[in-house]
Amino acid sequence: MPGSQSTILIVDDTPENLSVLGELLQRDYRVRAANSGRRALQLAHSKPTPDLILLDVMMPEMDGLAVLAKLRDDPATSAIPVIFVTAMDNTEDEELGLDRGAVDYITKPVRPAIVLARVRTQLELKRARDILSDQNSYLEAEVARRMEENQLIQQISIHALARLAETRDPETGNHIRRTSEYIRTLATALRYHPRFVHYLDERTIEALAKSAPLHDIGKVGIPDHILLKPGPLTPEEWVIMKTHAELGSSAIAQAEIDAGRKIEFLKIAKEIARHHHEKWDGSGYPDGLAGDAIPIPARLMALADVFDALICKRVYKAAFSAEDARQIIIDGTGKHFDPDLVAAFVEHFPAFVAIADQYGD
Repeated sequence: MPGSQSTILIVDDTPENLSVLGELLQRDYRVRAANSGRRALQLAHSKPTPDLILLDVMMPEMDGLAVLAKLRDDPATSAIPVIFVTAMDNTEDEELGLDRGAVDYITKPVRPAIVLARVRTQLELKRARDILSDQNSYLEAEVARRMEENQLIQQISIHALARLAETRDPETGNHIRRTSEYIRTLATALRYHPRFVHYLDERTIEALAKSAPLHDIGKVGIPDHILLKPGPLTPEEWVIMKTHAELGSSAIAQAEIDAGRKIEFLKIAKEIARHHHEKWDGSGYPDGLAGDAIPIPARLMALADVFDALICKRVYKAAFSAEDARQIIIDGTGKHFDPDLVAAFVEHFPAFVAIADQYGD
């Protein structure tokens, strides 16, 4: 039978009323009965959960309005539709019940055809709501799954591009992972600093860490005899070497154009790629920016990049100890680096050392 799987809880303190409703409904539905408000609440929390409750209003100890209030306050029962059944034939009483959350009102003595019609209507409405809820839950889960998949594809693509740059400069090893974590640490430390609170929210910090691996993508355009040269570069070679900043930002800018819309992490990646060799005093490249004119992402990357370069062995130099690198960063305060970034670096220096150890080459 169409309604045989629906469970109806009937609540009335009068046995005769329970008997009348039970006999009427049990032909098509699974019927459970309670002779008090407290027992009704117990059955509402037991299995199978009622699909509909027919609730008497006038009961001793706990009346129907009190039962309904408890049902609505409990997330486990708040969605169960309730039809009030009462001998009161008063418009104000009916309005009160509907205002409290009842879905319908049936007066006593009950008329079988009216009861069956209204029960059927409310069960059909509940089934429709359940189907819609299931569909919404599925759609939400599917959207979350696809977003997670897209994020993973995006992250893999970023690291693939960064690894491409690494193949040209193989001694960098885990450089991209370390610098991403350095930036995350610095940005988190500065999140509520008066100079940075307007920029560094949780979403931006995540975008910064995601963008950081692309900072040296422009190195794919530098000839091997310059990129891998074991000794000092000539002035002419140094001019070519410095072009990697512009090459990287141009490549990312083209990716923005290809995307056809603004993408936050690409904007940040472009700023980092172009400006992470700028210096606080204006002596950096490629644009000679100084102070706050240097984008915040690039300032963060400048410190992270230099620290990592110092503690790692390169074809042109030996590795510095973490303590020596720390002092070099401090000596660069107000010259190479934003002073507030250096202060945050010094405060969280143990975290930098831990990151270097965790992702060592």
